[in-house]
Amino acid sequence: MRGSSHLAIGLITGVAVAGLVPNVPFSVAGIALAGFSSLAPDLDHPNSRLSKRLGFAQQYVRWAFVLVGAALAAYTHFLLPLGPDRRLGFTAALAFGLVGVAMQGGSVRRLALLFTGLCTVVAGFYTEFLWLSMLGAFIAVAPFTSHRSWTHTIWAAGLWTYIGHLANYTLGWHGVAWFAGAGYLSHLVADTLTKAGVKWLMPITDVCFKIPLIRTGAASGNALEIVICVGYAVLVLGMVLGNMSF
Repeated sequence: MRGSSHLAIGLITGVAVAGLVPNVPFSVAGIALAGFSSLAPDLDHPNSRLSKRLGFAQQYVRWAFVLVGAALAAYTHFLLPLGPDRRLGFTAALAFGLVGVAMQGGSVRRLALLFTGLCTVVAGFYTEFLWLSMLGAFIAVAPFTSHRSWTHTIWAAGLWTYIGHLANYTLGWHGVAWFAGAGYLSHLVADTLTKAGVKWLMPITDVCFKIPLIRTGAASGNALEIVICVGYAVLVLGMVLGNMSF
């Protein structure tokens, strides 16, 4: 399913949580969190909507490798004497430069997400927020897993919900776990409606659970995604309004 559809379903799910779950106050930030969480499973795909947004440093990664190579070459040329160390220095400089030049979109974005995640981990340690470090670890590791594998499991949804629970405890923001968990699960449910399906219980079983209604990328699949989003929105709106009338 396309990222825009996942985002729409996640936001609608956030409205459902805000309007239907007892003792969870209506919160625009909470609904936004549900939308963010609905995109999180696709961090395992370098071209996903969230990967592009979080990998804010991607345009600098290639040049960073090239500059490191140039700096290492300069250091080797001016400061190292003739001998094995000098040859090793030039070899390493050439390697860094070639890696930087050869990098293309996907690999650059993975490294950018790794950098973003590690920075978040450090920020979590500095602020003593365990949930922030766990979030950073998720962002750093997810891009290096296969698409629709580990991030598309019930265990990943549980981990994401637990991160929300820790944030709820630390920040005193009631309902974070609900918004985060429901948004994440909405992605897995939506992908279950595609022909590729989801391996919910991996690695216990590699069985792919699916109700093959949607062919992602096809015109018919795109149209069906819109129908599902509109239908889901109408259903949630009706349930929320009905709940408010009691």
